[in-house]
Amino acid sequence: MKLYNFISAQIPDEFFWLNEPKTYFLDRGIHLITKSKTDFWQRTHYGFRRDDGHCLLTNIKEDFSLKTRVQFNPKSQYDQCGIIARIDSENWIKCSIEYEDDKISRLGSVVTNYGFSDWATQDISSDVKSAMYRLSKRGQDFLLEYSLDGKKWQQMRIAHLHDFKDSIDVGVYACSPIGEEFQCKFDFIEIDKNNWHYQEAND
Repeated sequence: MKLYNFISAQIPDEFFWLNEPKTYFLDRGIHLITKSKTDFWQRTHYGFRRDDGHCLLTNIKEDFSLKTRVQFNPKSQYDQCGIIARIDSENWIKCSIEYEDDKISRLGSVVTNYGFSDWATQDISSDVKSAMYRLSKRGQDFLLEYSLDGKKWQQMRIAHLHDFKDSIDVGVYACSPIGEEFQCKFDFIEIDKNNWHYQEAND
């Protein structure tokens, strides 16, 4: 198990930025402020293609579970931050809470295969300003989970990435699709061996 608390002022060597944010610093976590109108989405329903959200990523070849806790202060619709697993701009998975208004937000996930995104959501109170996410990989299959207390984990979805090669970039992300200067803090990133196992269906 590897635990990154980001106590040092430098990003660990095994991590790299995709679309470096407007402002960030490390102080017992990753503090991040988004650039204007940043997002991840491909084609479906809306027609547009966006691949300019901010990601701090590391490349992993083997199966794994990645966990993080994020604190956030949304100000504009769709402000979001969470976990992402990415092959390229047209094949990726993300999960987060997307802000709607001062009452309701969307706890959800997006899976993008071959350049087409979906979006699965459920309502959650906008009073929630902190959440934990866990993404587990087994082969080309992924389990996405969330927790509000770090003890009880609930499944968000099971998904598949079709165009998988021999490794994948994984980590945390944030974006502000219609606003700017969304502030969030990732307290840590924990990478461990995969603890998600297949359950055989009964005949």
